[in-house]
Amino acid sequence: MGTGTVGSGHHSHQTALGIDGLSRLLLNGYDNGLRFFDAADSYGSHPHVAEALKRVDRSKVTVLTKSWARDAGGMRADLERFRRELNIEHIDIMLMHCVTDADWTTKYRGAMDVLEEAKQKGVIRAHGCSCHAIEALRAAAKSPFVEVDLVRINPIGAEMDASPETVVSVIREMRAAGKGIVGMKILGAGALRQRQDEALRYALGLGLLDAFTIGAESISEQKDLMQRIAAV
Repeated sequence: MGTGTVGSGHHSHQTALGIDGLSRLLLNGYDNGLRFFDAADSYGSHPHVAEALKRVDRSKVTVLTKSWARDAGGMRADLERFRRELNIEHIDIMLMHCVTDADWTTKYRGAMDVLEEAKQKGVIRAHGCSCHAIEALRAAAKSPFVEVDLVRINPIGAEMDASPETVVSVIREMRAAGKGIVGMKILGAGALRQRQDEALRYALGLGLLDAFTIGAESISEQKDLMQRIAAV
């Protein structure tokens, strides 16, 4: 369950539902077998996820969040704040949000070191990145630091780093390296809203994704998506 449709400035379509509204949406997903909550500081969705987590079995939910920190001090502060906002002892997956540079794996070494140390201490379970440029995606495929990658993928190339064929070739490289792969922009940021079944068939048919995130904006939309996914 994504929480960041048009997510920036600590706001998104999902957080606009309010803490009660979005937590109800997350809980409805949980009650129907959805066990992966995708959050981020830039979406402002931590309090909403925290509210939902109060009423579920925490051990059954994977919580992913993302930080824009690019240095050690910023990442250390974000880790402490995020756990406080989410009201959890550990974060399952912590990503560096929206990396775009080909040399990001050397440029942001300080932040990466903090995440590696946090994993050793059990503060997080896995680390990685979300990519928003093909050069960054290629660097992520080659980096041992990246255990989980959040990658943009859909059949028409909408809001993607490159053509679907190019991105899939990099995902195959990631899969061969044993990385966890979470798809995003499955519906092309709304471009495939009227072609949902086609988009879902494509994502599931790749056989390369461990999960994918879609941000429903209502319980009815969420139920419809889950029914479509089950049918595909």
